[in-house]
Amino acid sequence: MKRRFLLLTIILISAVQCTIAQTPAPRMVDLTAPDGMKLKATYFSAGRLGPGVMLLHQCNRDRTMWNDLAPKLAESGLNVLTLDFRGYGDSGGTAAYKLPPEEGHHTVVDIWPRDVDAAYAYLLAQPEVSRTVIGAGGASCGVNQSIQLARKHPEVKSLVLLSGDTDRDGRQFLRSSPQLPIFASAANDDLNTVDLLQWIVDGSRNPGNQFQRYATGGHGIEMFPPHPELAGLIVNWFDTTLLKTPGRTPANPVNASRGINVLDTIDEPGGAAKIADSLAQARKRDPKANLFQEPIVNLIGYEHLQEGDKKGAIEILKLNAAAFSNSPNVYDSLSDAYLADGQSGPAIESAEKALKLLESDTTDPENRRKLIRESAEQKLKQLKGGGH
Repeated sequence: MKRRFLLLTIILISAVQCTIAQTPAPRMVDLTAPDGMKLKATYFSAGRLGPGVMLLHQCNRDRTMWNDLAPKLAESGLNVLTLDFRGYGDSGGTAAYKLPPEEGHHTVVDIWPRDVDAAYAYLLAQPEVSRTVIGAGGASCGVNQSIQLARKHPEVKSLVLLSGDTDRDGRQFLRSSPQLPIFASAANDDLNTVDLLQWIVDGSRNPGNQFQRYATGGHGIEMFPPHPELAGLIVNWFDTTLLKTPGRTPANPVNASRGINVLDTIDEPGGAAKIADSLAQARKRDPKANLFQEPIVNLIGYEHLQEGDKKGAIEILKLNAAAFSNSPNVYDSLSDAYLADGQSGPAIESAEKALKLLESDTTDPENRRKLIRESAEQKLKQLKGGGH
C-alpha cells in the first residue's frame, strides 16, 4: 500500500513538473525602435505553438503591470509580449507627459505606434507564435495603441480594452470592422470613462462584444485587486477568441437592442445641428433634459479641431455650450475653436463668458478653475493685445 501511494505521489509530482516545464520563465527583450531608441519588453512564452498577444500599459504605469495576467495567458497557450513605451519603465527616451504639449502629442500619435510595430515584429518572429492569430490588449493610453495596431494588422483577431479611448480613426476603424470582437471594462468611479468606452465598443457592432462595468474600481489595472475575477474574464476571452474560435465569440444578447448613438451623430458631418434640434425638442418637454455628457462632446470637438475641421468643431462646441450653458470650460473650448478659425470677435466673447461663469462656478475643483481662467485670459491677452 505504501509503495502504491509512493508511486502515485511520484507520478503526480512528475505531471506537475511537466506542466511547469511547458511554460518557460519570462524573457527580458531588448528592442530597437526605427529611430534607434532602445526599448524594453518581456516575453512570456507558452512553450508551444499558439497565438500571440500584445499587452500595452497605461500612462501612469509600465509593462510590469501585466506581470500577473501575462503568465496566466501563457499557461492557457498564448505567447505574450509586454512593452514599455519610451520614457517608461526600462525603455529609453522621455515620457510623453514630460514633453511640451505638441511634442508629447506627436510622440503618442506618431512615434509610439512605430515602437509598438517594432515590438509586434519581434512577437511574430518567435517560432512558437501563430502569425495569423494575434490578440491585443491595452489599458488607458494603451487602448488607442491596441486599436491602431489592429488597424494595421488584420491578423489581430481580438481586443481587450480597459479604461481608455481612441481617436476618430480608431472609432471609424471599429465601425467598419464588425468582425473584430472586443472585451472592455471600466468603473463608474473613473470619471467619464465608462460612457466613453461604451460608445467606442458599441460602435463596432460586433454581436459578441462584452462590456464588464463596475461601480467602483478605479482606472485600468486598479480594477484588478478589488475585482480578481476580471483577470479570469480576460483569460477566458482570449481563450475563446484566439484559441477555440479565432476571431469569434457567441452573440451577447445585451447588444441586440442598441440603436444609433447620439455621439455617433455628433461625430458625423452636420450631426451637431441634428442633435441641437433633438435637444431643443427634448427641453420643451423637460427643461433640464440632456442627451450627452459634456466632457465627451468636448473631446469630439477638439478632435475635429486637430484634424483641421474648424467649422465642424465650432458647431460641436456650440452644441455643448447650449447643453451646458453654465460651464466655464465649454465656453473656453468654444473660444479656442473660434480663435483657430480666425473669428476674433466670437473668440473674445466666449473667453469673457468663461471668465464670467468662473465667478460663480462651484462645480469644478479649484485646480480646474485655475486652468480654465489661465486659458481664457491668455486668449484675451493675445486677441486684445494686452489686458482685458
